[in-house]
Amino acid sequence: MVTIDDIARIAGVSNTTVSNVIHGKTKRVSQKTIERIQQIIEDHGYIPNMSARALASSSSKVVALINHLDPKKSGNFLEDPFHSAFIGAVEQTLRESGYYLMIRTIINCDDLKAFLRNWNVDGLFLTGVFQAEDIYSTLSSLETPVVLIDSYLDDYKQMINIGLQDLEGGYLATKHLIENGHRKIAFACPPIREGGVVSKRLEGYKKALLEFDIPFDESIIFVREFSTSGTTELGREIAKRNDITAIFATADVMAAGIMAGIHQEGRNVPEDYSIIGFDDINWCRMTYPMLSSVHQDANLKGELAADYMMKLLEGEAVKSREIILPVSLSIRNSVMKRK
Repeated sequence: MVTIDDIARIAGVSNTTVSNVIHGKTKRVSQKTIERIQQIIEDHGYIPNMSARALASSSSKVVALINHLDPKKSGNFLEDPFHSAFIGAVEQTLRESGYYLMIRTIINCDDLKAFLRNWNVDGLFLTGVFQAEDIYSTLSSLETPVVLIDSYLDDYKQMINIGLQDLEGGYLATKHLIENGHRKIAFACPPIREGGVVSKRLEGYKKALLEFDIPFDESIIFVREFSTSGTTELGREIAKRNDITAIFATADVMAAGIMAGIHQEGRNVPEDYSIIGFDDINWCRMTYPMLSSVHQDANLKGELAADYMMKLLEGEAVKSREIILPVSLSIRNSVMKRK
């Protein structure tokens, strides 16, 4: 990885000048030199040593929550009540400890590097990091405390992950539908990535089918991005089929959209189609009928993430690098026993 010495040599300036530009102390540096150094930093992907930077400018008391889903494809992640509840719990816990929360969306690793070059943050939260991603290798090289959320990795290095029983949740949801007499159960989800949350929930779905000797049918796996129009259209599509009797949606917001589409086609939940979601957000009590869902505690997940961040920031010993939270079923009115 490129160092300040390398940048100074390429730019033909002193290490102090490079350090001053990195830390925004540019009163005595010409604009031309600033631009040249910034361009070299950009070209070589330099990431400042956050610990050294903190010593130079003192702790910022800012922790960043990084969202790395493309909003053009997946929509505004803050619109999902689950994410809002989780982030609210993180912010409150950090605030009580005298820290501030910054939220930033990035598209790729270059965005992350640019963010780290420009902001002095004391720690990072990231959701859904994958082992093969450049983001993982970048995070692994940082001295900055990192808490991951819902990430399935072989090696967490110095990072901590707050995860969930995703496979168990997929299994419980599908088993509940089967036990209510359903055998043709659609699986609705966002794009599936191997080793991610959705793939684990799909494993649980397959496990339940296998246990009850129901063949897995690839044709009733429906993949859609999170959007009101996309999920509603999927509901209308399913409502035109008479072979499917139930749907397991891997997120409540997707389940709500599917229900709306089914109703728009003149069909009913649960009389025509039973449906169960995942997350158990407050929307579940406001849909008609009220939505059954796999429950996870968004507030607890946020509090734990922030608590472990504080442990890392304060240099406390951490016994485990992975904390897995339990799931359970919240049964309401969207599933009907099939005669």
